Amino acid sequence: MDLTPITGFLAEYTWAATGIGLLLIALSCWLIDLVVQRWLIRGVTHLAGKTRTKWDDALIDQRVFRRLAHLVPAAFVQLTLPLVPHLDQAWVTVGRNVATAYMVLTAALACSGALSAVHVMHNAGAENASLRPIKGYLQLAKLAVFLVSAVLIVSILIERSPLLLLSGLGAMTAVLLLVFKDTLLSLVASIQIASNDIVRVGDWIEMPDLKADGDVIDIALHTVKVQNWDKTITTIPTQRLITDAFRNWRGMSESGARRIKRSLLIDQASIRFLEPADVDRLLDLDLLKPHLEQKLAEIREWNVHRNALDERWPNGRRLTNIGCFRAYAQAYIEQHPDIHPQRTRLVRALDPGASGLPIELYCFTRSTEWLEHERVRGDLFDHLMAILPLFGLRLFQNAAGHDLRQWRASTSQPDPASTAAEGAQGG
Repeated sequence: MDLTPITGFLAEYTWAATGIGLLLIALSCWLIDLVVQRWLIRGVTHLAGKTRTKWDDALIDQRVFRRLAHLVPAAFVQLTLPLVPHLDQAWVTVGRNVATAYMVLTAALACSGALSAVHVMHNAGAENASLRPIKGYLQLAKLAVFLVSAVLIVSILIERSPLLLLSGLGAMTAVLLLVFKDTLLSLVASIQIASNDIVRVGDWIEMPDLKADGDVIDIALHTVKVQNWDKTITTIPTQRLITDAFRNWRGMSESGARRIKRSLLIDQASIRFLEPADVDRLLDLDLLKPHLEQKLAEIREWNVHRNALDERWPNGRRLTNIGCFRAYAQAYIEQHPDIHPQRTRLVRALDPGASGLPIELYCFTRSTEWLEHERVRGDLFDHLMAILPLFGLRLFQNAAGHDLRQWRASTSQPDPASTAAEGAQGG
């Protein structure tokens, strides 16, 4: 086959020869990367899956070998770029410098992945990993790796010594810190937020100092935007999420349960012992009947053992309406279909005060959605407040205007007997 016309054409049009050479290098890089990723990395992954050790699996999960595989095409470009015909030496230098800088960046990413694998292995293997965390040290090592790689990449691209670059940056450090203070603080805060997984887009956060209470809709370098429940937007400086305290409700959302912690204020004047008629009436409650039968047998045995007769009841034990109400409320939340059975379900009496005796309900709803949570909580307290009179209990409530008017009307009405007596004396 006569190639004279082709060689003549390439000799006459040098740009065509250069383009074909660059195209061949690009195709070769694609094929090399394909072979390395498809065959070599798959083979390494397969071998790692058969070994008993876990460190190689951690390296695979952190994509260390995949990042190192990108060094091969970059090295091929660096070696073959000078062979392209008619390519200007300046472009060869630029291309080789870019390939070298890419190799440095790839090596830095692989080193970062290896450090992450060390953290994974430490958490998986060390029994006291939570007591002696190494995440902070590894983050500092990653920061040093990327700083060194950044200096090397810049020095390679501008073809200057890294020491010269460092000396120049050292003289400008004070100026850079002054000019880019907010940017640097925000950058550090963003890195900490991302690495520690403090806040994500979609999280519900609460920051009362900045009037923020809603969903995170955007996380940028300098600001974090929160859409409040009234649809207003609060903009928070990113660094404030590191320096200030705030509440993130993500754990509640991911747990699948939402807490109810609310009290009923019982009028302490309505607390009393139960009479036999009261006990008979309460035995009709299916939820309370097992508790009453058990307590009645326990109290009867206790009183008989100590010879505490009915006429001497102050020396014995008796049921109280407040105790029976707590037992009923406990049984009610335990059988409620919308209360999470695997979480704490507690009914307890808190310290009494001027506002009555607080009976607190502590439990969790199955749903974390706001509307469903409020519906379950409302139904729960509606039922308990409505059944209070059955136990002879009253809710505590401060006297209002209507109560005062009723009291005044009752005290201002004259007594019929005294009115008749006053009439007789006047006659």
